[in-house]
Amino acid sequence: MQPLLEVNSLTKVFFRGSVLSRDRILAVDDVSFEINPSDVFTLAGESGCGKTTVARMILGFEEPTAGQIIYQNTGDKRAKKIWFSQRIQAVFQNPFDTFNPLRKVERYLYETVQNYHLAGNKTEARKLIGDKLESVGLAFDDVSGKYPSEFSGGQLQRIAIARALLIEPTLLIADEPVSMVDASIRMSIVNLFKDLKDQLKMSVLYITHDLATAYYLGGQIAIMFRGNIVEMGPVEQVLMEPRHPYTNLLRESIPEADPDRRWREKISISEIEHEEYLRIGCKFAGRCPEVMEKCKRQVPKSIHMHGVYVKCHLYGANALTKNTWAKEVETGAG
Repeated sequence: MQPLLEVNSLTKVFFRGSVLSRDRILAVDDVSFEINPSDVFTLAGESGCGKTTVARMILGFEEPTAGQIIYQNTGDKRAKKIWFSQRIQAVFQNPFDTFNPLRKVERYLYETVQNYHLAGNKTEARKLIGDKLESVGLAFDDVSGKYPSEFSGGQLQRIAIARALLIEPTLLIADEPVSMVDASIRMSIVNLFKDLKDQLKMSVLYITHDLATAYYLGGQIAIMFRGNIVEMGPVEQVLMEPRHPYTNLLRESIPEADPDRRWREKISISEIEHEEYLRIGCKFAGRCPEVMEKCKRQVPKSIHMHGVYVKCHLYGANALTKNTWAKEVETGAG
């Protein structure tokens, strides 16, 4: 199957500090993955792991330092902003930041139709808008004449999704789309993404720190830590049988409804994030319960094991590297 989107060795470097004393931060470090048509691909990890920076580069909001983004085997077309944005749309974390509180919400929908020449007149535009709102569980009358403050966060997020659907994209990038909505409606939005995949044959790049919703969506998942993909494969394999110590830590940190197993440890990511990005070797070595001496000085290779890629020295002696595995598949070996 021809991938819908290919991300090859994507890298983004930021500099932190003064002109005379600056640290080179690899916010995204040699990241590669593919998204197939009508599929869900999740980028998961804690805040500051680089997943949103990957999304911003795909959308053209950030320029990659190195690497390549290929859409439908046509090459990187981000220079043609209209061409690219018509096929790839995004929904962001805070729906209240998407809409100006002084403008009626319907104006955004009509402007999208107008800007992309999606209808010949206002009657056609209203029908199109109504159809897309219905696909996310709303009606045109629910939206007409109202300001953002008259909606809940979940309703606004649905309107943002409907706006994106007006363009009929092939890929929807959803960056933490349920993190700021009530838990009672969180799954309804996740279910909506499943419907988009199944009914509209749309691919979804789902960016989250919530492993429970990622597992529910299914598809493929890549776990990121400090700019690296540390584990990648089918979501059920990665989350139910985690190989990388960081993936296992993430899974164990999912809250349980048990007062005797409350999370009591206090962790401030801001205190250690800078140090981990600058670390030589495996960036997780400072927190890893399985750390070895070579983890502190040598970057692990990406290893392929039973359909899952894992970037960890624990498996280096017992598995093929990604490049070796790919070559052997091509030649029929193994």
